[in-house]
Amino acid sequence: SSPGVPVSELVVGGPKDEKVDIAMVVWLIRGGGHAILFDSGFHRDTFLKYFPMVNYLRPDEAVKTAGVQPEAITDIVISHAHWDHMGGIDLFPKADVWIQKEEYRYYTTEAWQPGGQHGGVDPEDVKQLLQLNIEGRIHLVDGDNVEIFPGIRSHTGSRHTYASQYLRVDGNPPFVLASDNCYLYLNLSSHLASATFSEADHAANIAAQSRMIDLAGSPDRVVPGHDALQFQKFPAQGRVAKIK
Repeated sequence: SSPGVPVSELVVGGPKDEKVDIAMVVWLIRGGGHAILFDSGFHRDTFLKYFPMVNYLRPDEAVKTAGVQPEAITDIVISHAHWDHMGGIDLFPKADVWIQKEEYRYYTTEAWQPGGQHGGVDPEDVKQLLQLNIEGRIHLVDGDNVEIFPGIRSHTGSRHTYASQYLRVDGNPPFVLASDNCYLYLNLSSHLASATFSEADHAANIAAQSRMIDLAGSPDRVVPGHDALQFQKFPAQGRVAKIK
């Protein structure tokens, strides 16, 4: 976890005098012959001088605690290009990577041009994306409401980054994994935006959060990206919570 993060940095218009310890999370989805990670976490120390961690567990070790070897991860779906979500891909050597086509395009090209935005993006992660594409291990998801695996659909429009995505996972009941498109449960309950690509995207983010609730059927089944409450809300053993 990253301790003492001001709530106002996570919830636009949130309380300026409150702080919260945020969880650094990857989500494991198993079924249909796949072992899928939604986001890959991080392990390089590029940004850790700015974001000190408590009880850090490397993503490959975290997956082992859930009973899966890193080499058994077949696929990684990247919600967005920030360092703490895309920085662990190389820990899973056999995984293909799924990323929104426009997210890939922007952060491998325009983001680094004059006027581009690449805050929170590690150049080493971008180099890795390019290499994976050369190796044929990148799958570009083209837009909103795309079924990328049976029962798993990608949705866009929340604009945390240039073309961030979140997932709806079928089930009885279904769940939405929001990643940073919704940081905290407070975003949902207060109808306040998470941080977005630009201030002009706040309304789109709030609309996307409402859509997440519709897709999941309940706000209780939308799982935010960094809220440690998910480890209390769902049955947990140690560092692993089972979403059900």
